Amino acid sequence: MGDPSPEARFDVVADHGFDAFPTLENDPIVTPFVVQIGDETHRSTEIPLAELLGRLEDGGPHPSTSQPAPEVYASSYRQATRPVLAVTVSSALSGSMNAADQARPLAPEVDVTLHDSGTVSAAQSFQVHAAMTARARGHDVDTAVAWMRAVHAETEFYFTIGTLKYLLRGGRIGRVQAALGTMLDMKPIVTVDKKVGAYVTAARARSWKRAVEAIAQQVTTRFAEGTPLRVGLVHGLHPDDAEAVLALLREHHPILWSDLTPTGPALAVHVGPVAVALAAAPGPWPWEREG
Repeated sequence: MGDPSPEARFDVVADHGFDAFPTLENDPIVTPFVVQIGDETHRSTEIPLAELLGRLEDGGPHPSTSQPAPEVYASSYRQATRPVLAVTVSSALSGSMNAADQARPLAPEVDVTLHDSGTVSAAQSFQVHAAMTARARGHDVDTAVAWMRAVHAETEFYFTIGTLKYLLRGGRIGRVQAALGTMLDMKPIVTVDKKVGAYVTAARARSWKRAVEAIAQQVTTRFAEGTPLRVGLVHGLHPDDAEAVLALLREHHPILWSDLTPTGPALAVHVGPVAVALAAAPGPWPWEREG
C-alpha cells in the first residue's frame, strides 16, 4: 500500500475488480478473485494476463471467476494497521460485497466500513484513488466515502469487446443474444446503470473500428463537445485499441489526465483479448474543486 501521511486514519482494502492505473493512487490492500481453470485454482493477482488469455483459446476448460472467500477478505483486513475501508465491485455484478461483509466476524478486532462502488474496472479505480487520496491527506473514512460517491456520480464507464463468445462461454449473456450478435458481427458498447449497478447496452456497432469510434462518441454525447476530461483506459492484449479511443477523444476534448492499463484477469475471462474500456469524468477531481 502506498505510504500514507503520518496522520492517516484508515487503510483501504479493495477487491480485484478494479484495474490499477500507474499514475493514480491505486495501491490498496488487494483482495484477489478466484480464477478456476479445470482443476486449477489461481488468485487473480498471480496469474499473468497473457497466460490467462492463452488458456481461453487452448481448447482446455474455460476459465471462470468467483468472488473472494470471506476468509480471504478477513486476511486482507488483518494486513491493515488501522480501521479498514473496503471498496468492492458493484454488488449487482459480483458477490464480493457480501463476502466482504461475511468476513467481518472473522476479523472482529478490525473496524471495517464497507463501500459498494456500484461499478467495476476503471470506474472502480477512480473511487479507489479517491479513498487513497483521502487517506494520504489524513482525512477520515466519512470524507473518503463522500469523495467516492462524488466520483461515482460524475464518472461514466463504457466498454466494448471484439467478440461475444467469451461472455457466452462464461454465462454472462443470453445464448440467443450472443448468437444473434455473433451472426451479425455486432459489437456492444456496454455501460453500468448507476441506479442498479448492472450492465446495460448503450449502443451497438457493426465492426471493431466502428465500436472504437462509438465508445468515444458515447463520452462526447454524455459530457458535450469541449468538456475537459479525465480518462482512464483499459485494454486487452492490444494497447493500440485504447490509444485509438484516446486519440478520438482528444479531437473533441481537452484531456486533463489520462492513463492506460491492461485489464485484470478477473475481467479478462469474460471479455477476451480484444477489448477496450474507459472511465471518463469532467474537470478536476472533486476535492480539487473544493473552495
